[in-house]
Amino acid sequence: MDPFTMSVGGALVGFGIIELLRYKNHLRNLRKIPNRIHVNGSRGKSSVTRLIGAALREGGYEVAVKTTGTVPRFIYPDGKEVPVFRAGKPNIIEQLRIVKRAVKAGANVLVVECMAITPDYIRILEDRIIQSTVGVITNVREDHLDIMGPTLYDVAKNLALSIPKNGVVFTAEDKWFWVFEEEAKRKNSVIYKVSPDEIKDEELLRFPYIEHKENVSLALAVARYFGIDRSVALNGMYKVKPDPGVLVERIIEFQGKKIYLFNAFAANDPDSTEIIWNMAINRRKGKKLLVLTLRKDRPQRTESFAKVLGKRIKADHYFIVGTYTSYVVKSLRNLGISEESMTIMEHTNPVPDDEARKVAKHVVESIWREADDENVLVAIGNIVGIGGKIIEILEGKS
Repeated sequence: MDPFTMSVGGALVGFGIIELLRYKNHLRNLRKIPNRIHVNGSRGKSSVTRLIGAALREGGYEVAVKTTGTVPRFIYPDGKEVPVFRAGKPNIIEQLRIVKRAVKAGANVLVVECMAITPDYIRILEDRIIQSTVGVITNVREDHLDIMGPTLYDVAKNLALSIPKNGVVFTAEDKWFWVFEEEAKRKNSVIYKVSPDEIKDEELLRFPYIEHKENVSLALAVARYFGIDRSVALNGMYKVKPDPGVLVERIIEFQGKKIYLFNAFAANDPDSTEIIWNMAINRRKGKKLLVLTLRKDRPQRTESFAKVLGKRIKADHYFIVGTYTSYVVKSLRNLGISEESMTIMEHTNPVPDDEARKVAKHVVESIWREADDENVLVAIGNIVGIGGKIIEILEGKS
């Protein structure tokens, strides 16, 4: 064997030994945290992760929390929150560092949001890295079908990969509960279906942002499992700092007109978007306006929204902006919706910031022209590019 081959072979063996030692050290760290909660699902993962952490913290547990969300965050047991820095693209190996940090912080509970969507990575995260004692699956929605699909059944099967072995799992999913139940049985875990009906409207109003009953009910169920009283858990949740991508309402007044703005860009699937739409139009009265931004690299998402606009989501005026707008416009026309009820702006999206801002400025000007004295405006679709600039301009007037 030549010296070069020998040196390369030796380096690979050395690298393998280092990685093996690193993983053994990780397993030792895991054993130092007796309670590990893995939160997965199509929508609401970040919110539920934060809510669970806040409830358990209020109940006296030393809780470390890691969200992936809009911006990844690590929350120490004292509630201090810091960003999770990444040298490159997201990598599930960063969860090893998170576990190590939680141990150093003295946590006896670790709550982590699942950061994988491919089946293989979900399996590795749960079986090798987190090895959770408690699993949480929020729901099954029509998102990431290109990776987790093509059907909702496939999405459910993939989400079920995060269910722990010999543990417990909580979910608010109804339709696909049976999929999770089968996987829980296979892994010798106990599963509980949580109902959002137990949450009162007045309890939601105490949150400093717009929260969903489904999320709160899941956090309460986990808190109850850890022996925490409902009132104590809720008090902790009311103190939570929301994820940067959470749904909030902005009241914008300009030139004698008022707009109640709901930024629903984080809801990437039709079901979640419909829930937010209904909540917004029931919460506020006025002319119903909808902004939909489309991206050329998200054709499946465009198709999903086209199926519900004008049917389950009915606006007084539609602002359709971005790439392949004709697909959505044709769908609305087929439903008998006139072009007078649409403002169509076909642009390549995403685009550079300066170009996105120019387009967004035209969109906002069109909104003010169409607006009545009082209006409910819901923004959906894709926030990257034009969508984000529309929100920036509107919120600059809030």
